Amino acid sequence: MPSIVYRGVGPRIAYERRIASLTQAELARAAALGLGTIRKIERGERGVSDAVLGAIADALDIDPARLLPDTERSDDRVHQSMPGLSSVLATYDAPEDGPCRSLTELRDAVSTAVALRLSAQYSRIARSVPGLLAELCRAASVAPAADRPGVARLLVDACRAADAVAFKHGAKDLSARLLDLMRWAGTHADDPIVDAAVAYVRTELHFGARTHAAGLRALERALDQAPRGDSVEALAARGALHMRAAVLAGRDANGAAAEVHLDDARALGDRVPEGVYQGTAFGPDSVRVHEVSVAVSLGDDHLGRALTLAREWKPPRDLPAERRSGFYIELGRAQLWSGRPDAAFESLKVARRIAPQHAREHRWVREDAATLRRLKRADAESLSNFAEWCHA
Repeated sequence: MPSIVYRGVGPRIAYERRIASLTQAELARAAALGLGTIRKIERGERGVSDAVLGAIADALDIDPARLLPDTERSDDRVHQSMPGLSSVLATYDAPEDGPCRSLTELRDAVSTAVALRLSAQYSRIARSVPGLLAELCRAASVAPAADRPGVARLLVDACRAADAVAFKHGAKDLSARLLDLMRWAGTHADDPIVDAAVAYVRTELHFGARTHAAGLRALERALDQAPRGDSVEALAARGALHMRAAVLAGRDANGAAAEVHLDDARALGDRVPEGVYQGTAFGPDSVRVHEVSVAVSLGDDHLGRALTLAREWKPPRDLPAERRSGFYIELGRAQLWSGRPDAAFESLKVARRIAPQHAREHRWVREDAATLRRLKRADAESLSNFAEWCHA
């Protein structure tokens, strides 16, 4: 994939460096760059490649999108990754020859991709995931029999990271093909917990098509087949399925089913510590986030429940950024529908601050920003800027 060179990022890098209380020399050391390079970038004398932008963002512990000027589209890398993903999908069962790292190295690379997905850094996933998927497909074709389930599990996780990029950026056909590859890999993983994770992710098809009742039935079938043990992993697998089923039931206006699945998710969440299990955040805090989501989906009298919960609780900082951002997006919609446009706009800005790429590509953010722009003429400039940022 050709390298992108971003220009005009110097002032933003300097601003974020000062916010982080770093000198130019300290930033250079943290990013493994030369001091002269940092000085030239901040003075605007040279552009920034994709790799350098990522290194500086890592050193500042922020999303790279925060360093890009308004004239640059942070999703350029995402769209450039699409042909590479399509090529992998066309040849996954007969991959072309190429390099293949050890299983340990591949496991580390997939762990990085999972972490990037949970922090909603889709443009960074796009940079590496086509090559990673190709490498995993090669590994799956040549691995000894004993290693194949492990490679298949890695392929499931990598497909999920790639799907986050495709689905969030509207490439629904590509997303569906990635989900098919994920299901294919899942059949070779020989692990019921992986099967549950695949069922969880595949409901994206039903969210996208708005076939919520069918998606709910699919998850209830997956729950019937989910592992029944009392291990933390098994409890979290069932709990995640119940969380997702509750949201699907809410979208289908099936309040009774939503409450049943939420109750089951709460009971299971109370038995495991909050954490990431097979790529999905689950625990008491994640269940609370989904309570807000269900209340917003049901609307009307249920909105008060979402607002009450938000007054009493906020998602902790150690919850994955994508999930925290989603909480504020859902809260913003509840506030907007309850006649509180100012509070709604503040919630959308918080969602943007936590995970810019997630908020920017979220359909509800665009819809609500457009509505706020119509309602709040007096604050037209800031709302217009926000609306333009998220393509409302």
